[in-house]
Amino acid sequence: MEIEEKKNGRKYNDKLNVIGSVIREYREKNGLSLTDLSKKLQLYALDIPKNSLQRLEMGNRIITDYELAVFSKIFNVTTDTLLNEFLKEIE
Repeated sequence: MEIEEKKNGRKYNDKLNVIGSVIREYREKNGLSLTDLSKKLQLYALDIPKNSLQRLEMGNRIITDYELAVFSKIFNVTTDTLLNEFLKEIE
């Protein structure tokens, strides 16, 4: 577990979020393109364009708490489910 300070925020294992790959996994599992997911997010008043979603999935963009909540709603899973791998890692 490595946390380092960067100009644009803290990084954990050289990433700005811990669930980007999980978001991509659920997006693909649900048959959604980046554009499709962006449109679904807009229904919850979240404007995250395709290129920002791509950065998010790669760990190059921070995910806010309210974004996490909306992702869990869209994928019909709990926030703990989305964070499960990270939670196991820090036990």
